Amino acid sequence: MSNAMFPESGLEWPEIEKALHSFRDADVDWRHGRAPMYIFWASEEVLEVTKKAYMEYFSENALGARAFPSLVRMEAEVVRMAAEILGGDESVRGNMTSGGTESIFLAVKTARDYRRATRPVRGTPNLVVPYSGHPAYYKAAHYMDLEVRPVPTRDDFRADVDAMADAIDDDTIFVLGSAPSFSLGVFDPIEDLGRLARERDLWLHVDACVGGFIAPHVRALGYPVPAYDFSVPGVTSISADLHKLGFAAKPASTILYRDEAHYRHQGYEFDAWPRGVYKVPTFTGTRPGGAIAAAWAVLKFLGAAGYRELARQIMDVRARLQAGIRAIPELELIGDPEIGLFCYGSPSLDIRSVAEAMSRRGWLPGINADPPAIHLFLVPLHAVMVDDYLADLGVAVEEVRSGRVAAKPAALVY
Repeated sequence: MSNAMFPESGLEWPEIEKALHSFRDADVDWRHGRAPMYIFWASEEVLEVTKKAYMEYFSENALGARAFPSLVRMEAEVVRMAAEILGGDESVRGNMTSGGTESIFLAVKTARDYRRATRPVRGTPNLVVPYSGHPAYYKAAHYMDLEVRPVPTRDDFRADVDAMADAIDDDTIFVLGSAPSFSLGVFDPIEDLGRLARERDLWLHVDACVGGFIAPHVRALGYPVPAYDFSVPGVTSISADLHKLGFAAKPASTILYRDEAHYRHQGYEFDAWPRGVYKVPTFTGTRPGGAIAAAWAVLKFLGAAGYRELARQIMDVRARLQAGIRAIPELELIGDPEIGLFCYGSPSLDIRSVAEAMSRRGWLPGINADPPAIHLFLVPLHAVMVDDYLADLGVAVEEVRSGRVAAKPAALVY
């Protein structure tokens, strides 16, 4: 068989390694802070811990609970630590997942099945979500034939609880609040949503995929972070990503429920095949043991003090960047975000042209469509880029202001 891509004889490792290194030539230089997201780096020390722990369990599969009780134990301890961080008690139940999308999918699926079991709907079940809600809710609804009812946010980009209340009807099974929203970094009023959920007997999910593992430590440093977790009456479930600001290896997230009565509707069981009972707690079957081990290791390695230090570094980077952006007259910060995720735009310039000018200087701009803005998701790594970023931003703004940048807007794809 002749094939130009698949070799007849295997290659030696040095040749493979050389190819792998060469493939990166066109990648963004994330190690120098030029990516505004995707990479969540805390330190080389933390990176080494996650790598070593992952490799210890590289081949193990968490689908095999009987084969690998060590993974069962570590996952249970990760869930317990997450519950403690997120204001829960011994009643909280949950699992690790492959990421925020799976956590969100499971929250929607579990809310649907809980409602079926307790108070069935007559029409199409619907989710009432702020316009700022993540696309994963629409994706979950698409797969499960549910309706999504997006509700415009307030002028401060936070959920409009009164408007959400008006959108609720007898077929509503789920309401959403973000802590914070990925798009603009602001926290929705979770306490008000909790009161609404209790009044209407509805499932309230808090999307803390971005902030879940860092916001409590930002608050501990004295920054104003509103209540958003299981300490808020009415919160039913929370998604929180370990591989974002938990600084664990990818893929790793958590989905947590207030109690067993809600959690028991999450899993899937099937026995109409020759093998017998197929029973899984999450959407995926095979789950990489390395991701579980790495998450357990980094939580234990950092502890609360370690996360507070990382939170301090992030907030220091935010302060430096925001001060520099404010010093450029054509730019303005958008909203009042609580943690290290924020956007800035321009009342006078095409901000996408500014982003394009930054892209030409080797930066990977994150672009917001509505409102038009440049999006930054900060981690400690970004401390190395602040001066260079602000210098290039000043030049980019001047180029756009003077008309020296052609109208070739940066892409709006996340």
